[in-house]
Amino acid sequence: MRIVIVGAGVAGCIMARALARLPGMEVICLERVARDDHSESGTGLNVGPNAVQALQAHDAELAAAITKASFPWQSWKVSLTGGRTLFDLPLAHVANNDGWRIRWSELYRVLREMAPNIAYDCAITDAGPSPRNPAQSFIAWTQNGTQKRLDGIDLLIATDGRYSQMRRMFSGEPAIRHVGVAISRVLVPDTSGGLIDDYAQWFNGPNRLLAFRVPPAHVYVASAFPIAPGAPLPDHFKDPDFLRDAFTPPDGTPGDQARWLIDTICAHVPDTHWARMQEHEVLYADPACNVLYLGDAAHGMVPTLGQGATQAIEDAAFAAGLIARAAAEGRRNPRQWLQAIEAGRRERMHFVMEFSLAATDTMLAGADPVAGTLHKTRPDFMAKLRRLYRDVQRPDAEPNDIDLSAGRLIA
Repeated sequence: MRIVIVGAGVAGCIMARALARLPGMEVICLERVARDDHSESGTGLNVGPNAVQALQAHDAELAAAITKASFPWQSWKVSLTGGRTLFDLPLAHVANNDGWRIRWSELYRVLREMAPNIAYDCAITDAGPSPRNPAQSFIAWTQNGTQKRLDGIDLLIATDGRYSQMRRMFSGEPAIRHVGVAISRVLVPDTSGGLIDDYAQWFNGPNRLLAFRVPPAHVYVASAFPIAPGAPLPDHFKDPDFLRDAFTPPDGTPGDQARWLIDTICAHVPDTHWARMQEHEVLYADPACNVLYLGDAAHGMVPTLGQGATQAIEDAAFAAGLIARAAAEGRRNPRQWLQAIEAGRRERMHFVMEFSLAATDTMLAGADPVAGTLHKTRPDFMAKLRRLYRDVQRPDAEPNDIDLSAGRLIA
């Protein structure tokens, strides 16, 4: 069986590593960047404890390697930039294990070193249903100046990100919803003298700073501001004077952590990446061709609860476990795999996306971050956090949970 994975990112590497181990599987992963080129991944990320739990169950060796390259994510703290603490949550109260704090480049390094059959420097030039069998697909690409093509692909797995070229080619442009928040991110050397460590946020009105320390000695800093949904990012947001005013509390005296963060983002404006917060509709399986979407290609979502890469790991652990079990049982129909993955993941993803969007309320125009954050200490919010962090689908779903022959969940 021929399987092609497009994109050696989080989900792509997990799938490549898992599927290459299955007998009778010819697996190749096509990646556009050069080997060891992680320059486009120069920031940091927090990976939720739910992803760690899923990957430990699916591939303990890979999870251990990522743990070694990261710091533990053990707490979530929210304050005002003036210093008042609103929310201070040990994750052990809502999760079964720690999360990860890591540089994107380090995560990619670990994943790519442990995944086989990755072809680098690949620029996709064409793809679509196979002329001989519409359920199969073909893909064409250039690599080091050479044109290449594969046909008769039984399963194409698109893990090529939020702006997935594969999803546009096979299933059309996804509908995008702008939330009304501008976000920035930058990775800087840790000169805080211990002021910044685990995951924390600071608000001045709806304007939010977020920061945490990552190995070896860096701090990831993100900012967020309300904008009109769908509006372009205002140029003046990138002005140091605007940034300083946006986060300085009304009395003009930021706390020590906020002061360091404000000085830092103002000093690193040229290195900062800016974007608009948005999401797009969920789609795991193309309705006609055997194409599977995972990670951001399947569900571009808001980053408020740190679930982007987290859900890519959940996706891949679940999909790889389901395919491995189906193959072991002699069920080698990719269309049935796709239907079962779609059925198994859709409800979970809708919950994660809706919860993440609801948690964005403190960053919207006119928001009261004090009232909004204090709401997050209530039992209903904590119950949803426990569901998010603990109720992780097993990567090797029980036979009574999913009917692989029918490709549906069993009620």
